[in-house]
Amino acid sequence: FDDALKINDATLKLTDAGQNMRSGVNLLVRDLLQAGRDIPTGGVPLPNGSGSSLVQRPSPPGSSYAFNNTTLTTLGAVTTGNNLGSVIGGRQTDMITLLMGDPFLAELPRVNPSTYSGPEPKLSTDGSTLTIGSTFSWWFAGDLVDGIAPIRAGDIIMFKTATGSCLQTVTSATATTVSFAASDPFNFNQRTALHGSIKDLLGTVMSARRVLMVSYYVYAAPATPNEPRLMRVVNNTTPQPLAGVVEDLQFTYDLVDGTVNPVNISDVPYTASGNTYTSSQIRKVNLKVGVRSEEKSRSTKDYMRNYVTTVTSLRNLAYTPEYK
Repeated sequence: FDDALKINDATLKLTDAGQNMRSGVNLLVRDLLQAGRDIPTGGVPLPNGSGSSLVQRPSPPGSSYAFNNTTLTTLGAVTTGNNLGSVIGGRQTDMITLLMGDPFLAELPRVNPSTYSGPEPKLSTDGSTLTIGSTFSWWFAGDLVDGIAPIRAGDIIMFKTATGSCLQTVTSATATTVSFAASDPFNFNQRTALHGSIKDLLGTVMSARRVLMVSYYVYAAPATPNEPRLMRVVNNTTPQPLAGVVEDLQFTYDLVDGTVNPVNISDVPYTASGNTYTSSQIRKVNLKVGVRSEEKSRSTKDYMRNYVTTVTSLRNLAYTPEYK
């Protein structure tokens, strides 16, 4: 009878560990599938060159990581983060940052130069404010509209023309105006940078779309050091715990160049045989997540652990419309 109780207890603990993992992994896989949606091929330019400074990346508490705006100068759909997560049980975990268009809030199809005098949206002379026309009230700051959050401070907006694009961070929003002040949380609003800022697009008609910059990492809060959680943070919002107790998070990547196609690469840029591979050449993400039960098993006097490994194809990067 005691053996039966122990077996039942061990089963419950293992089930608990699996449930902790399932919900978080499902959301992570969903975001991987959406990475790159509505993002230009090759990524979006980052402020770079003379007059520019580091562009900040959402990081675990106590860490401060930046995007590479020195040699790469663009932000791709996937930014790898080998060994950038917390150390859990002596093991260094990974993080990942994904970029995608917001699938719910429709884009502003036409943003006009500052000289425009009609009812449609227009951008100020220096690109620091966007005046939203009366026909686009669904973009106004305020309450949810059909369950969709309008533009708010901390959101990231991608401006795009036929020849270029850039990102700006919303610092404030009213019922009529969206502002992009300098010294935003990510440092996208660097209008003094030589390249990669909104000033490269000024004077032309462009579109505007909210994009989601989503980061995943494992973090153990000081108040609960033995309960590391899988965290998800979107743009400049508060990180949300998805699953616990997560003890491991590892990513590797399958790349493509049409000839060699390296697999299980832990980080990019990756150089082999004189070729340098970037994030735009990632086609698959190999994911490994390890979790444990909240409580110890009666039979083993230890935690029950479970691992899941899966491979996700980045469908917005992996397929080409052959019949276009």
